[in-house]
Amino acid sequence: MAFFLLSLQTLNYVIGSITLFLLCTLISMLWISPQKMKVKLERNGFRGPSPGFPYGNLFQMTKNDTTSFPHPASGTLHDIHAAVFPYFARWRKSYGNMFVYWLGTEPFLYIADPDFLKQVTSGILGKQWGKPNVFKRDRKPMFGNGLLMVEGNDWTNHRHVISPAFSMTNLNTMIGLMEETTNKMLNRWNNLVLSGQREIDIEKHVAENAAEIIAKTSFGINEENGKKVFEKLQSMQAMLFKTNRLVGVPFSKFLHLKQSYDAWKLGKEIDELLLAVIESRRGSDAAQQENDLLGLMLAGSDEKAMQERRLTTRELVDECKTFFFGGHETTALALSWTLLMLAFHPDWQSTLREEVIKATQSGGELTSDVLSRLTKMGWVLNEVLRLYSPAPNVQRQAREDICIGNGDQVIPKGTNMWIDVVAMHHDAALWGPDVFQFRPDRFADSIHGGCKHRMGFLPFGFGGRICVGRNLTVTEYKVVLCLILRKFQLSVSPAYQHEPKIMLSLRPANGIQLVLTPL
Repeated sequence: MAFFLLSLQTLNYVIGSITLFLLCTLISMLWISPQKMKVKLERNGFRGPSPGFPYGNLFQMTKNDTTSFPHPASGTLHDIHAAVFPYFARWRKSYGNMFVYWLGTEPFLYIADPDFLKQVTSGILGKQWGKPNVFKRDRKPMFGNGLLMVEGNDWTNHRHVISPAFSMTNLNTMIGLMEETTNKMLNRWNNLVLSGQREIDIEKHVAENAAEIIAKTSFGINEENGKKVFEKLQSMQAMLFKTNRLVGVPFSKFLHLKQSYDAWKLGKEIDELLLAVIESRRGSDAAQQENDLLGLMLAGSDEKAMQERRLTTRELVDECKTFFFGGHETTALALSWTLLMLAFHPDWQSTLREEVIKATQSGGELTSDVLSRLTKMGWVLNEVLRLYSPAPNVQRQAREDICIGNGDQVIPKGTNMWIDVVAMHHDAALWGPDVFQFRPDRFADSIHGGCKHRMGFLPFGFGGRICVGRNLTVTEYKVVLCLILRKFQLSVSPAYQHEPKIMLSLRPANGIQLVLTPL
């Protein structure tokens, strides 16, 4: 009996000790550790809105805001920052272009100051920043460990395998497929117009076209499977970024079990679709002879590849997800916003149409040489990427303490950095009083569009992690826009409601309704 009581006391002691340890760990994670980090940041001069742990500033960020978009006739149509990022706009008024805010227990150093950005990322400091762990976990169902998320040697190896797919030599071979796919879309538009439906939501069509192009040119996926992957990735995007979630709050996934399970399940379905495509190509005799993205990645995963550069099947699937999404999203949004801008500005629409007719000699073949002569179209692309950047922010995380200047100021290890691209692209101090005007000619004399700081214009990111597929975006953009301008006159439909929104990318909330007139 005495032995039984002693054993029971020991068991109670062990259970009590474990419970106390877990409770202390929980308190440390939810409150003590973030509070210590907050003190460190404040000692180094980094302050911001007061957080309430373990939620940080999430409730302040998700509260309803009455900021509305300017009316198209107001002259400030493109003044969108306060509407898409109302909380940042509020905090900038109080704390300037640099402050600390918190997603749960994760500190973020907000930066809309290109000079400070250059200071903390230039030279050797650039290698001390990685991708935020909080976003790696949050976005794993969508990107896995693809190029967007990997770091260090893995990032170097992946980029080494992937980069050749986006060489100009390779892109030139894709132009014909881009034309063929886009002409199918234009034929559908023409049939709709002939049937009496002149008003078309072009955003949906352009996105589907871009998805079909990336599926065929980079992965050799047929239209049916490409459509399935596209639709599931769109569903994943809506699931992860449309709803208010407690990103950065420890154990928040357990508060949204159904949503976490649905995202995992959808991610698995996408993986299975892509794995079938990979295995099909891997089993074909011509698998390694293809120079598209999937072919090059398969060559980087076979037994002949150097061991340290070999891609696993899991990495292949993740890269397919990453580039299928990124390869169509950026281009589709850039094209959609461009068509809207040209509809709002018929003078620029006419200017580009004349340039296209001259470069193609009234409807000739599109070649890399022809595309390179479309200078003004390049200006328009840059101006659209300035006003409506598909990538509205860039994030990093300090892997070491970042010493600034003479070391008097330190960004502590683990601090996340949020670079507000929209804010810098709409900053009158950087761009001048015409910052909210659509003026592509600002890029006539400079690739930076007259911006007073080179880091103030970040259409494709910056540093070593600049977008590897930017040449694909530019090539596809020019091909598709050429074909549209040769066949249709564009004007804005009265049904269009201007409401850009953030859903990972900067996109139109209500589609883009344009009236098309065949030429």
